[in-house]
Amino acid sequence: MIKRKDGFSGERALVVPHSIIEEMEKHPLMAPLHITDIGYYPKAEYHYRERREPITQYILIYNVEGRGWYQLDGQKYEVKSNQYFILPAGKPHAYGSYENEGWTIYWIHFKGSLAEHYAQGASKPIDILPTIDSRINTRMDLFEEIYHTLEMGYSRKNLLYACSCFAHYLGTLRYLQSYRNASYNDSISSDPIMITVHYMKENIGKKVTLQELADNLGYSASHFSAIFTQRMGNSPLNYFNQLKIQKACQLLDFTDMKINQVCFKVGIEDNFYFSRLFRKIMGMSPQAYKQMKKG
Repeated sequence: MIKRKDGFSGERALVVPHSIIEEMEKHPLMAPLHITDIGYYPKAEYHYRERREPITQYILIYNVEGRGWYQLDGQKYEVKSNQYFILPAGKPHAYGSYENEGWTIYWIHFKGSLAEHYAQGASKPIDILPTIDSRINTRMDLFEEIYHTLEMGYSRKNLLYACSCFAHYLGTLRYLQSYRNASYNDSISSDPIMITVHYMKENIGKKVTLQELADNLGYSASHFSAIFTQRMGNSPLNYFNQLKIQKACQLLDFTDMKINQVCFKVGIEDNFYFSRLFRKIMGMSPQAYKQMKKG
């Protein structure tokens, strides 16, 4: 069976140098909680990692799509879409995706005296399901902010900001309902169209069918499509594509992602289809948009 540690199309990964980690471990604000490795693997088929010799970092793996597994303390756990888990430091483990069924994961290795407190209770898979009050897309943006900050270099200010953001990121997982309640807009819950737009944004990195959107409201596909189009002036799937390209523009503007990496982030695996869709909506290619001066 094929087993791969990395090398996935659209992947991104960053390993903090050992000298920088030593610096963080000596700083009073960074020592309690800091990142050593961070990355994103989209559609990672045959992903496999085994560590028989324990490492000193905790490992957060957040699976947003697909299926995978991990083994810890002699027990194997199944990991579904919209679940995360944290592997404790100091224990052998293994994890991976199933053959021909890749998972899309955000992963972070971290250390510090507070690490075990944030990891408490997360050695088993925990659900992060899209709901009317979920803020999944906001959490994804926070991950990108952490990654981009570290990618810009290891200045003291960058490191401090990344560590601060990471504490917030872990808080959005550990204190899930408080995170959701903090910005919940009760008016959305009675508006089926706004519920749908929220659902689209929460699933911006996935393929979503018309039937799935209709099922989320308990409507038939034809009735849902009619009321959505009348209200929004666009069919549901066309509107969803517009949101995907809007998100792609933000990633092209504010990150150093390559175009093939942006494709995966908005749930489009085919580079050529992405370019055609981008040109249709924006009137120019992704390359031209990235090079265009703005503001």
